[in-house]
Amino acid sequence: MESRALLSGLCSNSTIPAIKAPPKQLFLTLHPSSSSSSSSSSAVCFKTPLLVSRTSAKAYFKRLECVNSTEKLGNVVFDKEDYKNPDIKRKKLAVFVSGGGSNFKSIHQACLQGTANGDVVVLVTNKNGCGGAEYARNKKIPLILLPRTKEEPDGLSPSDLVTALREFDVDFILLAGYLKLIPVELIQAYPKCILNIHPSLLPAFGGKGYYGMKVHKAVIASGARYSGATIHFVDEHYDTGRILAQRVVPVLANDTAEELAARVLREEHQLYVEVTTALCEERIIWREDGVPLIVSRENPNEYS
Repeated sequence: MESRALLSGLCSNSTIPAIKAPPKQLFLTLHPSSSSSSSSSSAVCFKTPLLVSRTSAKAYFKRLECVNSTEKLGNVVFDKEDYKNPDIKRKKLAVFVSGGGSNFKSIHQACLQGTANGDVVVLVTNKNGCGGAEYARNKKIPLILLPRTKEEPDGLSPSDLVTALREFDVDFILLAGYLKLIPVELIQAYPKCILNIHPSLLPAFGGKGYYGMKVHKAVIASGARYSGATIHFVDEHYDTGRILAQRVVPVLANDTAEELAARVLREEHQLYVEVTTALCEERIIWREDGVPLIVSRENPNEYS
């Protein structure tokens, strides 16, 4: 454990000026590409959530800046002294969802309250009408559709997605109920920077087809006495990346899948916020054998 390599050193994706934590409303100005034939300097001002299309990713993400960042976030106060290292910059997070987005909401609230030293700067979804996307619209968080399909022609290709996330200066990607396989282009662009949460104790009850209520039904049918939540780094396959953190819950004798799901979800919300907090404070290290560990904030010689 003496050999440490801070995770933050593995991601250097800064390509544009930092975007401050969004105020009550986010106002974005998109400047056309410098290759435009027009000599006038035009700009489009959005007062509604920005939906990043395939065209806008290519043509308009040349420059992105906040034009109104003076409002305060209610009574929220961010105090750098709350963190172990006050020199660590606030991290920019992209969250991926396919459903209601309850973990996404927990992470976003933790950022707003100052628990996590980061900001959710963009939401990626494959379902424009899902609950997580609706929450993002209400909170003025920009949206990206992935992948591009006949039903969602404005969805981005993997290469366009990488370009868009880099323009948002994303440091880490958090999957929170995103049901599509992550493109290899994204994994290569963000090595050891993509996390996922799964509603079982991996490697049990994971892999393709194991998601949502299917997982909890399988756990109960197996007779397992314990289940829980697992946060792991993402690789090219479903649920096979290195495990970072787990939380255990009992499986009761008369549990239904819905009851077990609710018990696991409560732990997911807490665990994902704790891991996001550690990630933003650069407390993730890698053991010599490739196992990631979380360094205790109180005692740097203790791990989880």
